[in-house]
Amino acid sequence: MYSNINKDITPKWFVALVILLAIWNLLGIGAFVMQVSMTPDQIASLPISEQALYQNIPSWANLAFACAVIGGTLGCILLALKRAISIPILAISLLGVLTQMSHSLFMTNAYEVYGPGGMVMPTLILLVAIFLLYLSLKAKQKKWIK
Repeated sequence: MYSNINKDITPKWFVALVILLAIWNLLGIGAFVMQVSMTPDQIASLPISEQALYQNIPSWANLAFACAVIGGTLGCILLALKRAISIPILAISLLGVLTQMSHSLFMTNAYEVYGPGGMVMPTLILLVAIFLLYLSLKAKQKKWIK
């Protein structure tokens, strides 16, 4: 009778969720651009405890931030387009998140400056990056992406 060869087995929620997560990563790109484009006057307007955090960011930490958010956005777009190439790109994004967070949390006094509440966003960012890689791997396993 009819062939199921061209039938799309991807659940309806999949693309919607991935688009939402792409928007999340686009907000991350916005945060990255704001961080790297801060002028000395803008940094000087921050509380003194925060000024040192922004003045002493090494270039490798900014590169990791860029990989995290650009990789996350590109990975989401490719995932929405059902492309398996999203998997290594989302893995690079997760590596960028881990590298950036390692700098922020272990090589600076960010915890002292922001306190326990300052851990909420880094934790959420890490969880989203892990979830995206997991979702892409599951999508490949379930043949939702090619």
